[in-house]
Amino acid sequence: MKKLVSMGRGGSGKTTFVALMTKYFIENGDTPLLLIDVDPDQNLGEMVGIDLKEEGKKTISELLLETFLEGGGTTVGVPPSERIESKIWEVGLYEGASFDLVAVGTKFIEGCYCLPDAALKKALEGLTKTYRYVLIDSPAGLEHLNRRIASQVDDIFDIIDPSQKSFHHVERAYRVAKEVEIDFKNFYVVAGYRVPEELEVEIEKRIKLKYLGKIAYDKEVENYVLSGKPLLEIPSSSPAYNSVRELMKKAGY
Repeated sequence: MKKLVSMGRGGSGKTTFVALMTKYFIENGDTPLLLIDVDPDQNLGEMVGIDLKEEGKKTISELLLETFLEGGGTTVGVPPSERIESKIWEVGLYEGASFDLVAVGTKFIEGCYCLPDAALKKALEGLTKTYRYVLIDSPAGLEHLNRRIASQVDDIFDIIDPSQKSFHHVERAYRVAKEVEIDFKNFYVVAGYRVPEELEVEIEKRIKLKYLGKIAYDKEVENYVLSGKPLLEIPSSSPAYNSVRELMKKAGY
């Protein structure tokens, strides 16, 4: 089982990348997959054609709210993460033919995502089902990285956009991953579709990490996202999908 993490600033295209990566693995027969949506916007499910609510599933945040606040429980004593681990797999996990999906969800109380993140981390540590790949779609911030949701991963993909802040994000993300001792094998940088070709040379000059290349712009991807159609159904001739396929091959997949 390999764990792959996609991160980047908001709007960089990291969730699109994860969805097209999912399509690539499915077409290659590299299944089953576990998709983990850590982004509060919860866009990953829609991009792969799954509505957790319609499927009768709940996010980790909803399970915490239901168990400890609405249910009159307490978060004192036994760690909440241990108390809802079984619920995550029973009620929070969507199970499909090629992939399963679980989402952290939006904040259930004021403050940080410490409890939902801790619950997810505990559940992942106790993972027993055999997945070929675990694909984690991270949010724009680095707080989830700081809390080491996954302390051991194989590859990190940081999606960069055409901005100074995006360059700084890559530098900070790499530094934080090292500082909190996340054990990873590769840290890759990928240019989002909004990055102009002439800036790619600048990326390779300024960033001391492995640059894989760029996700191609594809109007059809925009149309699919706007209409709510899953990107798993986009034709294999899609420029965006083909570029992701080539990026994954460069990364050894």
